[in-house]
Amino acid sequence: MRQDHGDVQTDTSLSASPPAAASSADEPPTLEAPAERPRRRRRWSRLVLIMGLVLVLVVGGGMLAAGLYYRSVESSVERVDAFEDVPEESRPQVVAADALNIMILGSDSRDPENTSGSRTDTIILAHLPKDRSSAQLISIPRDTWVSVPRSRQGRGGRDAKINAAYAWGGVPLMVQTVEKFTGVRVDHVAMVDFAGFKEIVDALGGIEITVEQGFTSRHSFTPDGRRQFVAGKQEMDGAAALDYARERYAFADGDFTRIKHQQQVIKAILDKAASGGTLASPTRLNSFVRATADAVAVDESMSLLDLGMELRHLRGGNLDFYTCPTKGTGRIGNESVVLADTAKADRLFDAVRRDAVPEIQSAAK
Repeated sequence: MRQDHGDVQTDTSLSASPPAAASSADEPPTLEAPAERPRRRRRWSRLVLIMGLVLVLVVGGGMLAAGLYYRSVESSVERVDAFEDVPEESRPQVVAADALNIMILGSDSRDPENTSGSRTDTIILAHLPKDRSSAQLISIPRDTWVSVPRSRQGRGGRDAKINAAYAWGGVPLMVQTVEKFTGVRVDHVAMVDFAGFKEIVDALGGIEITVEQGFTSRHSFTPDGRRQFVAGKQEMDGAAALDYARERYAFADGDFTRIKHQQQVIKAILDKAASGGTLASPTRLNSFVRATADAVAVDESMSLLDLGMELRHLRGGNLDFYTCPTKGTGRIGNESVVLADTAKADRLFDAVRRDAVPEIQSAAK
């Protein structure tokens, strides 16, 4: 999937502020934090999959004798009511009963530009085929222009950037919006606290990343706010990997390069977490699992342990990364948006619905 589209601007109420030249008129006029039951911890990472999916993939591998320990860890994982306000009559029907589709959300709550706390910087639909031999991860750019259903609280009900759904109706409206856009029924939801990312990578002893082209991050958590990345293969600790995966302003195509970097980091963490060195070290393994459990939040019915047992043989080489087909960027009113290629997207998500993995791979090219 080509990702060389134009610079992606985002509305400030949902995501990090655009460059100073952008107009504040990009903000949807009615956005506000969702009126839900009292908030639990709402700190989720744009690298949510790194913690959430890695945890479910690794928990079972090589640890069958530690079942009680991991059940105690799972009991400490935060739960969210992801489906309580989703009308059943509006949801897509299940087509492939034994496949699973997990909506993964993440945001950068530690970004100093984020003041609303009601953003979803990353939206990924992870498809797990019925044979659990692979996983297909489809990133949906956060500025994709879609139809947002009206929530039960009366918000939404109009076209907007897809990440507006969370500001208007929280996780349930995000479920409704993704299901309406893709036609794929969401079985589970996973979210992760961005603030826990550094600790998770450091618990693994760092990860290996190949930087294709050098760049400078000017939104780093270093004291001077800058970090230089040189081209080539290198080891990154948690802070460096965090900066690498969150930077977008350094690239002409903005979020599209950031999505590619996120996918690199996901694969690197999965491979490192599943490596013999991590699994063989009780101290490192405990640090990794505890750090992950502290960061991840999942829906009420999702069992990380059970899913981890099913996916214990999955490794980075079994992950396929895609981006939802787009026609590039454009402007609608005062907003800079990503325009979905609806014909190609429909073919891709129809293959996901039917659990047709070869067709997913073909449609995503």
